[in-house]
Amino acid sequence: MTGPGALDIFFDIRSIFADMTSRTAPDQIAFRYRTADSTAGVTRHTTRRLAEQLGVGETQVIHLALREMAVRILPQYEADDGPLTLSQVRQIKKRVPQGKARSVRSSLMDIEPA
Repeated sequence: MTGPGALDIFFDIRSIFADMTSRTAPDQIAFRYRTADSTAGVTRHTTRRLAEQLGVGETQVIHLALREMAVRILPQYEADDGPLTLSQVRQIKKRVPQGKARSVRSSLMDIEPA
Protein backbone atom coordinates (compact mmCIF):
# COMPACT_ATOMS: atom_id res chain seq x y z
CA MET A 1 0.00 0.00 0.00
CA THR A 2 1.34 3.41 -0.91
CA GLY A 3 0.02 6.95 -0.59
CA PRO A 4 -1.08 9.09 2.33
CA GLY A 5 -3.03 6.27 4.02
CA ALA A 6 0.05 4.03 4.25
CA LEU A 7 2.03 6.80 5.93
CA ASP A 8 -0.73 7.34 8.50
CA ILE A 9 -0.75 3.61 9.38
CA PHE A 10 3.05 3.61 9.70
CA PHE A 11 2.97 6.52 12.16
CA ASP A 12 0.06 5.00 14.12
CA ILE A 13 1.95 1.72 14.57
CA ARG A 14 5.16 3.53 15.48
CA SER A 15 3.38 5.61 18.14
CA ILE A 16 1.76 2.48 19.60
CA PHE A 17 5.17 0.79 19.96
CA ALA A 18 6.70 3.98 21.36
CA ASP A 19 3.93 4.20 23.97
CA MET A 20 4.38 0.54 24.92
CA THR A 21 8.12 0.82 25.43
CA SER A 22 8.04 4.17 27.21
CA ARG A 23 5.46 2.92 29.71
CA THR A 24 7.01 -0.44 30.51
CA ALA A 25 10.76 -0.28 29.98
CA PRO A 26 11.82 1.73 33.06
CA ASP A 27 9.74 -0.36 35.49
CA GLN A 28 10.78 -3.82 34.31
CA ILE A 29 13.84 -6.02 34.61
CA ALA A 30 14.89 -9.24 32.94
CA PHE A 31 14.17 -12.24 35.16
CA ARG A 32 15.44 -15.72 34.45
CA TYR A 33 14.57 -18.78 36.43
CA ARG A 34 17.35 -21.15 37.47
CA THR A 35 17.67 -24.60 35.93
CA ALA A 36 17.76 -26.10 39.44
CA ASP A 37 16.65 -24.88 42.86
CA SER A 38 19.54 -23.60 44.97
CA THR A 39 20.36 -20.96 47.55
CA ALA A 40 20.82 -18.52 44.66
CA GLY A 41 17.47 -19.01 42.94
CA VAL A 42 14.51 -21.20 42.07
CA THR A 43 13.06 -22.93 39.05
CA ARG A 44 9.81 -21.93 37.44
CA HIS A 45 8.34 -25.20 38.68
CA THR A 46 8.97 -24.10 42.27
CA THR A 47 7.42 -20.69 41.60
CA ARG A 48 4.34 -22.35 40.12
CA ARG A 49 4.03 -24.62 43.17
CA LEU A 50 4.27 -21.60 45.46
CA ALA A 51 1.66 -19.76 43.39
CA GLU A 52 -0.73 -22.69 43.67
CA GLN A 53 -0.13 -23.02 47.41
CA LEU A 54 -0.67 -19.30 48.03
CA GLY A 55 -3.50 -18.88 45.54
CA VAL A 56 -1.76 -16.07 43.63
CA GLY A 57 0.00 -15.66 40.29
CA GLU A 58 3.69 -16.31 39.66
CA THR A 59 4.48 -12.60 39.45
CA GLN A 60 2.83 -12.04 42.84
CA VAL A 61 4.96 -14.85 44.31
CA ILE A 62 8.09 -12.99 43.21
CA HIS A 63 6.78 -9.73 44.72
CA LEU A 64 5.92 -11.48 48.00
CA ALA A 65 9.36 -13.08 48.19
CA LEU A 66 11.11 -9.77 47.54
CA ARG A 67 8.95 -7.99 50.10
CA GLU A 68 9.72 -10.61 52.75
CA MET A 69 13.43 -10.27 52.03
CA ALA A 70 13.23 -6.46 52.19
CA VAL A 71 11.56 -6.59 55.61
CA ARG A 72 14.18 -9.01 56.94
CA ILE A 73 17.24 -7.25 55.53
CA LEU A 74 16.53 -3.53 55.14
CA PRO A 75 16.02 -1.22 58.14
CA GLN A 76 12.33 -0.48 58.65
CA TYR A 77 12.93 2.79 60.45
CA GLU A 78 14.72 6.10 59.97
CA ALA A 79 18.35 6.07 61.03
CA ASP A 80 18.96 8.00 64.23
CA ASP A 81 21.97 10.12 65.19
CA GLY A 82 23.86 7.13 66.57
CA PRO A 83 24.80 6.36 70.18
CA LEU A 84 24.41 8.92 72.96
CA THR A 85 27.37 11.12 73.70
CA LEU A 86 28.96 11.22 77.14
CA SER A 87 27.44 14.69 77.62
CA GLN A 88 23.94 13.35 76.85
CA VAL A 89 24.39 10.51 79.35
CA ARG A 90 25.43 13.05 82.01
CA GLN A 91 22.35 15.17 81.27
CA ILE A 92 20.07 12.14 81.64
CA LYS A 93 21.71 11.15 84.91
CA LYS A 94 21.31 14.72 86.19
CA ARG A 95 17.58 14.83 85.36
CA VAL A 96 16.66 11.32 86.53
CA PRO A 97 16.75 10.75 90.28
CA GLN A 98 19.54 8.27 91.04
CA GLY A 99 19.15 5.45 93.50
CA LYS A 100 18.61 1.73 93.68
CA ALA A 101 15.25 1.85 91.90
CA ARG A 102 16.33 4.09 89.02
CA SER A 103 19.60 4.50 87.19
CA VAL A 104 21.01 4.99 83.74
CA ARG A 105 22.57 1.78 82.51
CA SER A 106 25.59 3.01 80.61
CA SER A 107 26.42 -0.54 79.54
CA LEU A 108 23.30 -0.51 77.37
CA MET A 109 24.70 2.44 75.45
CA ASP A 110 28.35 1.33 75.16
CA ILE A 111 29.58 4.54 76.83
CA GLU A 112 31.81 4.60 79.88
CA PRO A 113 30.22 6.48 82.82
CA ALA A 114 31.82 9.78 83.76
